Amino acid sequence: MLHRLLAVVRGPGSRRGWQKGSPARGSASAAAAPPVALPAQAQVVVCGGGIMGTSVAYHLSKMGWKDVVLLEQGRLAAGSTRFCAGILSTARHLAIEQKMADYSNKLYHQLEQETGIQTGYTRTGSIFLAQTQDRLISLKRISSRLNVVGIPCEIVSPRKVAELHPLLNVHDLVGAMHVPEDAVVSSADVALALASAASQSGVQIYDRTSILHVMVKRGQVTGVETDKGQIQCQYFVNCAGQWAYELGLCSEEPVSIPLHACEHFYLLTRPWETPLPSSTPTVVDADGRIYIRNWQGGILSGGFEKNPKPIFTEGKNQLEIQNLQEDWDHFEPLLSSLLRRMPQLETLEIMKLVNCPETFTPDMRCIMGESPSVRGYFVLVGMNSAGLSFGGGAGKYLAEWMVHGYPSENVWELDLKRFGALQSSRTFLRHRVMEVMPLLYDLKVPRWDFQTGRQLRTSPLYDRLDAQGARWMEKHGFERPKYFVPPDKDLLALEQSKTFYKPDWFEIVGSEVKCCKEAVCVIDMSSFTKFEITSPGDQALAALQRLFSNDLDVPVGHVVHTGMLNERGGHENDCSVARLGKRSFFMISPTDQQVHCWAWLKKYMPEDSNLILEDVTWKYTALNLIGPRAVDVLSELSYAPMTPDHFPSLFCKEMSVGYANGIRVMSMTHTGEPGFMLYIPIEYALHVYNEVMSVGQKYGIRNAGYYALRSLRIEKFFAFWGQDLNTLTTPLECGGESRVKLDKGVDFIGRDALLQQRQSGVYKRLTMFILDDHDTDLDLWPWWGEPIYRNGRYVGKTTSSAYGYTLERHVCLGFVHNFSEDTGEEQVVTADFINRGEYEIDIAGHRFQAKAKLYPVSSLLTHKRRKEDVELSDLHGK
Repeated sequence: MLHRLLAVVRGPGSRRGWQKGSPARGSASAAAAPPVALPAQAQVVVCGGGIMGTSVAYHLSKMGWKDVVLLEQGRLAAGSTRFCAGILSTARHLAIEQKMADYSNKLYHQLEQETGIQTGYTRTGSIFLAQTQDRLISLKRISSRLNVVGIPCEIVSPRKVAELHPLLNVHDLVGAMHVPEDAVVSSADVALALASAASQSGVQIYDRTSILHVMVKRGQVTGVETDKGQIQCQYFVNCAGQWAYELGLCSEEPVSIPLHACEHFYLLTRPWETPLPSSTPTVVDADGRIYIRNWQGGILSGGFEKNPKPIFTEGKNQLEIQNLQEDWDHFEPLLSSLLRRMPQLETLEIMKLVNCPETFTPDMRCIMGESPSVRGYFVLVGMNSAGLSFGGGAGKYLAEWMVHGYPSENVWELDLKRFGALQSSRTFLRHRVMEVMPLLYDLKVPRWDFQTGRQLRTSPLYDRLDAQGARWMEKHGFERPKYFVPPDKDLLALEQSKTFYKPDWFEIVGSEVKCCKEAVCVIDMSSFTKFEITSPGDQALAALQRLFSNDLDVPVGHVVHTGMLNERGGHENDCSVARLGKRSFFMISPTDQQVHCWAWLKKYMPEDSNLILEDVTWKYTALNLIGPRAVDVLSELSYAPMTPDHFPSLFCKEMSVGYANGIRVMSMTHTGEPGFMLYIPIEYALHVYNEVMSVGQKYGIRNAGYYALRSLRIEKFFAFWGQDLNTLTTPLECGGESRVKLDKGVDFIGRDALLQQRQSGVYKRLTMFILDDHDTDLDLWPWWGEPIYRNGRYVGKTTSSAYGYTLERHVCLGFVHNFSEDTGEEQVVTADFINRGEYEIDIAGHRFQAKAKLYPVSSLLTHKRRKEDVELSDLHGK
């Protein structure tokens, strides 16, 4: 069958160089017609006339910014937008991507009526097939999240799949997910409609105009130089798609934009003898690595192969994207999968095999936001083959970012500042995108790790820990130990165990947690971001008092846990600051905050204050000594008393450890357990580690990893930035009011918003949930993003979770909202509202009872207590 079909498509009738015919442009052709000369200046210049650039221009004009110029080097919508498969799907793992896709669906649905341009929008629905139980679990997790936000979705049987799409072979399916409001659309026509609407609102659009250089002065965009002249501007938006990387380098201050293109294939067929109805559902067979949609009565089908082909490693190869070289041998595995799923396809004539470039990013998430190095330089690129689905929502959020200074949703997972320059190596990107493209359809179970681009940033202890059984995870390019495999465990089995259920590392992490509770563990936490802020006078304290929400005017040697807030009171960072001297501060932040935090500090620090900000992340190895015997280990190594009387909690001082001097020792652990953080000059790292492990033997010391750290901190109700805290979360919403200097008469960023919130009340509250009727061995585990129900009604979702080895229960953290039963509007969430509810956590469609708890961080688990000593009724709150 396969060979017969290949013979047909390789025969004389097959042609290369296919280009889609020009769509009906309507009024968009006038919008794209260039006048004689470019304007001399504009408020905003947008580069790229695809769906991203036109969406940004459209939304900027809707928000009142009319002085916008959009430049396209070829014709509008002639880049990858023209080759887009046109599938609009809202079924996404990330909540922010789900919101973007849902908004895009609604926008495209009404765009034809708004502009008069036909966009080909057809509501077909989508069917996501599952050949395995694990895939079905993954779909059930997505389904439970879609339903609670108002997107209709249901899990269906193979028989129902056959009813929805009679041409499909369903014999190997175990189930599927049906999303009835998904759609197909002509992506090029959507871009032209957006351009037309933007043009009617005053946006000037010029095609066949290339940007040669982005002009920057003192870290601020000042204009662009094109092949037709210069335009002075305050804002520049890079929506250049596959050319965004090179364009980012075309300025005095290069902007690092990590993405890389791969070839992407799909075929087009002639119509069936009885053409497929336009309402035929789109099919995604991720286990078969293919997607199928109706196309003019025939089908369009492509996929994401396991061995992708990276392209265009240097330079702008094409002004407009042309169909690349056909490669039927490369496409053959996808074609075989297609024939298995739709056997009747062998009777159908294939018109052509389309090969077009698609851009991918190092972590499978798109890139948006302002450059950390150039003010006014914004980016919206790297859609990982989901540009149509994300285009409307992504353009809206970026336009909000530019107009208001922030988007209306938390977009940290997509922020350009999650990357550093280290992720922009061409070799790294080429290797990583070869892994990323297949992962789009691979089954993504919790806690999976990328395999390429590893060992990029390592601690001096990496080889020593690796030899002791460390299994590694990567964060911001930094290798961090997950757990340590004992010599008697099967290493290979642990690496290959991927499941939504109880993982094979359960007992290993449990033994590490127990050691942290009863003896002492050492965790290498060198990846944490570390800054030093100093000044010749009192400028450092004055500047930091405005930048940080907690009071930093503390005696030398004290450590302050604090947030960095935005004007809305939301967390831009959650960190610890040690006052090393009257004019010197040491700041520790999460690993992935290195670029974002630096940019935030530089943005708000006075330029003429003689402040010195230095990133010292690489200078210090950080060891976390956790456990009741940590004080004994450190006392023996330092010949100094380390008891609470001599070394109180949240205190820092430089001291000797072994033969090494100048070690910054802090009495804190980031988990609430007793212990210390050691910040060791990098040249002493191996010596100090060896000494700690040698002396610690008599106290039962062992290595531990981040999985144990996660369990400890969640069990203690410690919220982490990027998981539980984000730019829309205020300290009052997560029990952090005691770490805010609201009543000290000191102004700081976000103070006014917090004062107003304290008066009006909070509309969400971080809550701890302890699963009650959950069987750890048999039931699906909660991981993150599970819907929370109160008295049967949806009130929020979990933000992080872990097994609490002390409670012997699963513990979830999540925000509870109070939605009015009459209007659906949010109302104030009080402690009484939390405590009076009956809660359930939805895990892949099954609801488990949970107890809710609000309490001060240190009140519940200060002392070691087992489950039989802790009545869950006590955890319910009073």
